[in-house]
Amino acid sequence: MGPYIAAALLAGGKSERMGFDKQCFHSRESRVFEKILPTLAKRFEDVMVVTNQPEIYRGMDVRPVRDVIPGLGPLSGIHAAISAAESEYVYILACDMPEINLDYIDYLEQNLSLSPADACAAKKGKLIEPFHAFYGKGALDAIEAELLAGKGSVRCLLQKINTLYIPEADARRFTPDWSLFRNLNTPGDYASWLESRKA
Repeated sequence: MGPYIAAALLAGGKSERMGFDKQCFHSRESRVFEKILPTLAKRFEDVMVVTNQPEIYRGMDVRPVRDVIPGLGPLSGIHAAISAAESEYVYILACDMPEINLDYIDYLEQNLSLSPADACAAKKGKLIEPFHAFYGKGALDAIEAELLAGKGSVRCLLQKINTLYIPEADARRFTPDWSLFRNLNTPGDYASWLESRKA
């Protein structure tokens, strides 16, 4: 079993700013996850979805996972995915991020292979991008400590563990407009993304 065979889509958020469940995002052709999950399956043997509604994914070749320590947002989901994975690392993205780039995933793996760390994530200036990132089992103790202390900031966690950062210039080779890291948090974000797909 290789160290980079698992990926997880985090789909357990409350979607308060959006006003509807982000798991139900549609592009013109289908629900967003219906494109993302099969693409992940081309690269990963074990594709998980961290969700409280596993019935949404019935019939898909994915493994539903629930939070072990719920209530603290994406960090709870990352913890659940790493805990459930059989591989050393898990590639993490969120259900409100409609873009994916397999070449970028391979690039992260290459960097981790050369410089092992607890996590590998991109930086834009001083801003850490916590998704489209690898997290390793070596981060589990630190994540659990944060969660048990009632802390849910993924960026704060990344600053406390051994994180390998991908410089902005390197990440932009794969996503020149930084759209890979776009989150659709509001109805306006969603409308803008749908409009961009018409171009």
